[in-house]
Amino acid sequence: MTTAEPPPFPMSVRHKEDYHIEATESLVERTLRTLKHDDLFAVFDSQGNFAGGALGPDGLFYKDTRFLSEFTLRLGGAVPLQLGSVLLDDNGAMVVDLTNADLHTDKGRVWLQRESVHLSRVKFLKDNASFERLRVRGYGPIGRAIAIDIAFDADFADLFEVRGTRRLKRGTQSFRRVSDAEVEFRYVGLDHVVRRTLVEFTPPPSALGNRTAHWDMDLDAEAEQGIVIRTCCLIDGEQPAVESIAEAFRSAHKERREMASQRASLDSSNPQFDAVIARAWSDLDMLVTETEHGPYPYAGVPWYSTIFGRDGIVTAMLMMWCAPYFARGVLNTLASLQATEVDPASDAQPGKILHERRGGEMAALGEVPFRRYYGSVDSTPLFVMLAAQYYERTADIDTIREIWPNILAAIEWIDTYGDVDGDGFVEYARMTEKGLSNQGWKDSSDSIFHSDGRLAQGPIALCEVQAYVFAAKKGAAVLAARIGDSDLSAKLAAEADDLQDKFQAAFWIEELGTYALALDGDKRPCEVLASNAGHCLFAGIASPAHAARIATLFAGKRFNSGWGVRTIAVGEARYNPMSYHNGSIWPHDNGLIALGLARYGHKKETLAIFEGIFDSAIYDDLRRLPELFCGFERRRRQGPTSYPVACSPQAWAAATPFALVAAAIGCQVDPQSSSLQLDHPVLPKFLDDLTIRDIAVGDARIDLRLSRVDGDVTTAVLKRSGDVVVTITK
Repeated sequence: MTTAEPPPFPMSVRHKEDYHIEATESLVERTLRTLKHDDLFAVFDSQGNFAGGALGPDGLFYKDTRFLSEFTLRLGGAVPLQLGSVLLDDNGAMVVDLTNADLHTDKGRVWLQRESVHLSRVKFLKDNASFERLRVRGYGPIGRAIAIDIAFDADFADLFEVRGTRRLKRGTQSFRRVSDAEVEFRYVGLDHVVRRTLVEFTPPPSALGNRTAHWDMDLDAEAEQGIVIRTCCLIDGEQPAVESIAEAFRSAHKERREMASQRASLDSSNPQFDAVIARAWSDLDMLVTETEHGPYPYAGVPWYSTIFGRDGIVTAMLMMWCAPYFARGVLNTLASLQATEVDPASDAQPGKILHERRGGEMAALGEVPFRRYYGSVDSTPLFVMLAAQYYERTADIDTIREIWPNILAAIEWIDTYGDVDGDGFVEYARMTEKGLSNQGWKDSSDSIFHSDGRLAQGPIALCEVQAYVFAAKKGAAVLAARIGDSDLSAKLAAEADDLQDKFQAAFWIEELGTYALALDGDKRPCEVLASNAGHCLFAGIASPAHAARIATLFAGKRFNSGWGVRTIAVGEARYNPMSYHNGSIWPHDNGLIALGLARYGHKKETLAIFEGIFDSAIYDDLRRLPELFCGFERRRRQGPTSYPVACSPQAWAAATPFALVAAAIGCQVDPQSSSLQLDHPVLPKFLDDLTIRDIAVGDARIDLRLSRVDGDVTTAVLKRSGDVVVTITK
C-alpha cells in the first residue's frame, strides 16, 4: 500500500500551533499548588503566593478570567522561610507553615532571630470566593511589633492572554477603597461585562493602600493573632456570599462527603497504590463542577478548567464501572449544549456535540472561537457511545428517553455532516481559520502526518473516529430496541457491521501490523505507528487477529517506554518524546488502550501498562498523574520526565487508575440480570490484595476482595446488600 512520495519534509521546520500555550518557564521548575471549586480555581506557589504576569499561570481565576494576579506575603519586611506546604488529602485546602527569617535593624544587627515566629496559612475556595486564615504566633519575647504585609493586584487577564495570546485592545480598569477593611478592583471589558474583585480583611489592616495591606502585630501583648482574608470574584450583578469562613469550609467539606457516598471505594495491600487512588478521587471531586444539568468533570487546571465534550465523555467512560453518576451528568450537560444550526465561526452543525465552552472576554468577542466551539470530530460519536455504555451499566432508561432526541440528532450528524465526502467514513475539515486544524484528541497542528513526516491534508478520517462510530451505532441499536424502534435498531446494527468491513479493508496496514493513523483527503493512509490504534480495540472494531498484532506492538520498546505506551512509536518521522502528541505518554490514552487490550484477552500487555503508569504516579510528590509526560525511555532509579506545561490535575488522567483496575479484573456489571462478572481477573505485581467496596449493581451493593496467590487471583465476597450474582471467568 505504498505510493511514490515527495521528498521528506525538513524536520527543522516547526508547524504553527493552534492556540499554542506559550512557555517561557517550565512549570516543572516550580512547586505549584492548585485548588478549584466549581468555576473558580487558583494556582499558588508553595508558600501560598502568586505573582501572575509573565511568571506563569499563577492567580485566582473565575470563568476564564484572572480576578487576582498578585497576592504575596512578607513577615517582618522579609520573605518568610518555608517549613511545610501541603494540600489536604481531599484537596479541600492548602496548608502552609512559615517562619521568620533573621530580621535586621537599619544598622545590620539581627533584632529577631529566625524561627521566633510561626505563621500558618490555610487557603480554600468555595463558590466564587477564596478564603484564607492566617495565624501568627510568637515564641518567646519579640521585643517590638512585627509587620505582616500583603501586596495584591488584579489584571483581569483573559485565560488566553495568560496562555500567551496578544491583544491589541483591552477594557478599562479602576480601583476604589470601599472601607478601611475592603477594596474593589473593577474592569469593564470590551464585551461590556463588568467584572469585580472584592478583597476583604478581618481585622482591618493598620494601613490599607491601593494594593497593599499592613498590620503591626504585638505578639508580646498577645502571643497568637489571626487575620481572615476573603476575595470575591463577581461578574455583572453577582453578589458576595454571606457565609463566614467557618460556614464555607463546612459546606465545601459536606459536598465532598456527599460525592464520596455515590461511588465504589478501593483499598489494597499497597499503601502507595492507595495514595494514588485517594489523590485521583480527590482530583476528580475537585474538578467536578455542579452544572444545572448535573455534575460535570472540568478537563483540567490551569488551561482547561471548563466544559470539554471529549474530555468529559472519556472521563465518564473510564469511571463507568465505579462511578456511573459522572456519565449521567456529562450526557445531560452535553445534550443541553448540542448544536442546532450551522455556524461556520464555531464549527457548529446540527446534532454536533460541543468541543469546548469558554466564559471569558475574548471568547465573547470572537477573538477566540471557543464561546461555544464544536471543532471536534469525535465528541459526537463518543456521546452516543457513552449513552449506550451508561444504559448497559445502570439500566437507567429514563435518562436515555430524555436524551433520545439528542442521540438521534447525533447519529444524523454522523451520517450527513460527519461524512464530508460520502465515502462512509467520518472526516473533519474546519469551517473557520480560527478553528482547530486537527480535530481528534490529538489536536496539535502537526499530529496527523504521513510516514515521511508531511502533514496530512483534509478532509481527514481518523482511525479511532471510525471505531467510535462503529461502537456508537452498535450501542444505539441496543438503545433503539429498548425504546421500541426495532426497525431503527436493525438498521443501525447493519450499518455498524458494514462500517467494520470497510474499516478493515481501508485502514489495516499489513506491513506495519496496525491500523493507519488516518486517511487523508485523497484517501491515502497515514502509515504511522500511533497509539490511536489502541482506541480501535477499546471500541471493539478490530478483528481478534489484528488486535493480537497491535498488542504485540504496544508491548515492544518502540511503543512502551517502561512508563506506558507512547502516542507515536520511536523512529517515526515526527517522533519527539518532548512533543505534546508525537511521542509523549498520556495516562488516559493508556487507560483506553488497556481496556481495549483486556477486551481482546491480552491481560499480560494490560498489566504492563498498569504497572508502568502506576510507577510513574508514585514519583509525583502528590501521587498524581498529570495530563501527560515525556516519552523518554525508562531509566533505572529515575522517574519519568515531566512535560513542561502539562495540566495537573487533569480529569481523564485522574480517572485512569480506575480504568486500569477495571481492565485488570475484567469488571462487567449487568443491572438487568443483577450480576457482576469478573473476566479473567489478574492483579499487577505490586498488588497482593485489592478490596472494592460498594459496587452498585442496580439497587444492590457488593464488596469484593481479590487476592493474588501463586500467579492466580482468588475472589471473596465480603458483603452483599441485595441480590447480586457474581461470576468469574478464568
